[in-house]
Amino acid sequence: MKRALVTGGAKRLGRAMALYLAGRGIDVAIHYHGSDEAAQATAAEARAKGVRAEILQADLLDEAQMAPLVDRAAQALGGPLDLLINNASIFEYDTIHSATRESWDRHFNSNLRAPFVLIQHFAAQAPKADRSNGEPKAQALVLNMLDQRVRKLTPEFMTYTLAKMGLWTLTQTGAQALAPDIRVNAIGPGPTLQGARQSESHFARQRAATILERGADPEDICAALGYFMDAPAVTGQLLCVDGGQHHGWKTPDVLGPE
Repeated sequence: MKRALVTGGAKRLGRAMALYLAGRGIDVAIHYHGSDEAAQATAAEARAKGVRAEILQADLLDEAQMAPLVDRAAQALGGPLDLLINNASIFEYDTIHSATRESWDRHFNSNLRAPFVLIQHFAAQAPKADRSNGEPKAQALVLNMLDQRVRKLTPEFMTYTLAKMGLWTLTQTGAQALAPDIRVNAIGPGPTLQGARQSESHFARQRAATILERGADPEDICAALGYFMDAPAVTGQLLCVDGGQHHGWKTPDVLGPE
C-alpha cells in the first residue's frame, strides 16, 4: 500500500495508526477537525520516518467539508489512495430517555454517515484488484474503527452504540459490495486510552475487569491494523482488541453449580 487517509489522525489512536503506517513507508494524509497543533506534530513525526505526510482540516459533521476529503487527500499525496481508516468518532453519553435529535445526529453523522460517504469516494478512485496471477488480489483496504460494544450490547451510550452497529453492518455489506477490488474490515477496541472525562482509577478498573485483566495499548491496535493490511483473503471481519472485554461472563445471572 502506498497512500492512506486517517480520519481523526492527529491524536490518540489515529495518531498511533498514522505513525505506524509511516513506519511501514506509507504516505499518509492526517485529517483533523480542531487539533491543528497536534496534527502538525503528528505529520512532522511521520515525515521524520521518510514518508510524505499532509494534514487536512474538515468538520465531518458538515457534508460540504466531509465529502471532498478523499479527493483532497489523494491530491495532497500525489496519487490515488489505497487505504482509508475511518477513525474519527464522536462518543458522548446518552440513554433511551436522554437522547435528543442533536445527540442522534452527532453520533450517526460522525460514526456512520461520514464513513459511508468517504467509502463511496474512496471506492471511486481506488486501484482495481491485481489479476496478474490469475485470481484477483485486492489492492485497497478500508478499515472502520468500531467498538467492542457491538459484540456486547448495553443500553448505555445509546445513540453512539446504534451508530457503531450501523458501521458494523456497513463493514459487512461494504465488503460484499466492493469485492474483489477493495477489502473492508474493522477493529473493535476496548479500554485502550483513558477518556477525557474518565478518572485514572476508573480506567484502571475498567481494564482490570476484562477477562485478560488488562486492556489494549495503541501498539495492539496497530498490530491488528497490520494484520488486516497483510491478510489479502480477509474481508468483512471485526477483530476486537479489548482484553476479551466482550467475552465477560461473571455477571449476577451466572450462578455456577449449587
